[in-house]
Amino acid sequence: MTLSPTQSLNLDALIADLEGLELITDPVQVTKLSQDYYTYSPVLQEALHDKRGDLVVRAMSEADVLRVAKACVRHKVPLTVRGAGTGNYGQCVPLEGGVILDLSGMQQVKWIKPGIACVEPGAKLAAIDKQTRETGWEIRMAPSTYRKATIGGFIGGGSGGVGSVTYGQLRDRGNILALRVVTMEDEPQVIELRGDDVYKVAHAWGTNGIITELEIPLGPAYAWAEAIVAFPDFMTSARFGQALSNSDGIIKKLVCICADPIPTYFAALKGFIPAGSHVALVLVAECCLEPFGELVKEFNGQLCYQKSAQEASKGITLVEYSWNHTTLHARSVDPTLTYLQTLFPADPELKVVEHLYYHYGDEVMMHLEFLRVGGMARPVGLQIVRYSTPERLQEIMNDHESVNAYIFNPHTYILEAGGRKTVDVQHLQFKEKVDPYGLLNPGKMRAWIEKQHPKSY
Repeated sequence: MTLSPTQSLNLDALIADLEGLELITDPVQVTKLSQDYYTYSPVLQEALHDKRGDLVVRAMSEADVLRVAKACVRHKVPLTVRGAGTGNYGQCVPLEGGVILDLSGMQQVKWIKPGIACVEPGAKLAAIDKQTRETGWEIRMAPSTYRKATIGGFIGGGSGGVGSVTYGQLRDRGNILALRVVTMEDEPQVIELRGDDVYKVAHAWGTNGIITELEIPLGPAYAWAEAIVAFPDFMTSARFGQALSNSDGIIKKLVCICADPIPTYFAALKGFIPAGSHVALVLVAECCLEPFGELVKEFNGQLCYQKSAQEASKGITLVEYSWNHTTLHARSVDPTLTYLQTLFPADPELKVVEHLYYHYGDEVMMHLEFLRVGGMARPVGLQIVRYSTPERLQEIMNDHESVNAYIFNPHTYILEAGGRKTVDVQHLQFKEKVDPYGLLNPGKMRAWIEKQHPKSY
């Protein structure tokens, strides 16, 4: 069976079952905790602006999660899991009301071993790093929301980020080691997933299990220096980014390329960047600064900003001008701007990047992040778009795909419509087993909707 909208939710009965847990019923707070950064998308703004839960429960332990799961199953109430709410696609926005389960209180780093850590889902990435770096290790990759984002939210809703230029994406085998998951059966249970089984739940937006513990791999902790390299020509900056990403002997964590006029949106950095420049924002190990400097010379770049690792640990960090923070800074100046997410073809000459850069000009401002895909360094685009209409936005995305620039659509709240474009049978089969009533984050998984209502798509 599946769930119908909770128009007659018996909130009093549910609250009685949850006595002793931290509950939030204030409408203002509930509304705030029902949102994420879907506002980046004008399409999602229209679709999600009036969606909110009925009650927020803050869990402090796995036992709390089991209680909440059992109560929601008993009363057939939807449950939407929330971390820090730093996602961009409405992953934690409840479409059918019900309970928002806030896991941000589950913050414990349970243990750290060489190359691996066991953590609770509400632990912030920066807090995990602070502890692991004391042992010489650090998180392999993180979103630009590193200071605020929780590890559970990142694994449940993210795909990669700072560090992906070396380690690839979360979906690459070895980047998630194990998960503990609470089910939504009549008698909820705890299931441990290891190896490839973790991908039954990873990047499923909390639609088929509640993550209560994670084992994550770590990488060697380097002293990361920060640098901005300016170029008068965009394609030179892009080819510099490709060359740096391909330089196996230079240890790096971030290779971010921003076409002019994007740097003009970086208020705190504008004084360092020459007017009209296209820039590379880079994190490179201090021990590799000399060969990095040689590469800058080879491409006739201008090193206009540099911080040692010690300096970079204080104040502004280039991490927070990369990935989705680039869009955040642009929108802080012009809220009408939106963005794309694009995987460009594996082409060392960057021909498709060049074609689209000149074809669209300032309508689609080029922002590239380099990461490893299938063992090769490739650029992904988080281009900033001057939005006009939904139709024009769709036309731009169609045009990209017509030249093999694959769009991971950030303007949809349907799981499969974003990146996969196809049903993930593994996600569906696991949901059928652990969430038979369809209570977890309903309305987000196309496969489940199609199964329950075959004519809906």
